[in-house]
Amino acid sequence: MPSGLAAFEQLLRALDLLGIAAFAASGALVASRKQLDIVGFVLIAIVTGFGGGTLRDLLLGRTPVFWLRAPELLGVCAAAAVLVFFTAHLVESRFRLLLWVDALGLALYAVVGAEIALLAGADPWAAVLLGVVTATTGGILRDVICDELPLILRREIYLTAAAVGATTFVALRIEGVWREPALAAGFLAAFGLRAVALLRGWSLPAYRARPGRDYPDRG
Repeated sequence: MPSGLAAFEQLLRALDLLGIAAFAASGALVASRKQLDIVGFVLIAIVTGFGGGTLRDLLLGRTPVFWLRAPELLGVCAAAAVLVFFTAHLVESRFRLLLWVDALGLALYAVVGAEIALLAGADPWAAVLLGVVTATTGGILRDVICDELPLILRREIYLTAAAVGATTFVALRIEGVWREPALAAGFLAAFGLRAVALLRGWSLPAYRARPGRDYPDRG
């Protein structure tokens, strides 16, 4: 394998590990808010870290799914969960930290998921969709299991940020931009949009109730 390609594969692997660790930590932070025991921390961390990638691999027909080919990833999730278990009490606002850690995982998984989909032969639109699926499914499962309102349903920019990051990456790759700068641009687009939304309270317009139409009786 050429040195440049080997270096890129190492980069992609590192991004994947970082994304898993970030999402696992976000799952553990939710577990701390629910005051679960350490086993609960590890379970929620694993579900959050593996959920999106598992659904992506199943949709792509990639078997076995990624974490069955790399069992050390279980150790990454467990380590993140144990670390949060012993340190979460030191954080003044765990929900605020959760939002930022989740934003990091969201941005990383959006571009990594899209890249894996492209490498598997998916069409560009499908790669964007699978990038979004990879970035959001774990968080949805985390919040549903812990009886939290999923971030994807809150009045803030979340799924949109993942879509922007995945679209940026896929569009640059279609135009022939090298993978490394395309990955960086996609990550920065997703994380930057999510970060600005968190800092400024941005959200998409929500539906507002309006008086219904009054249809006269017809004789």
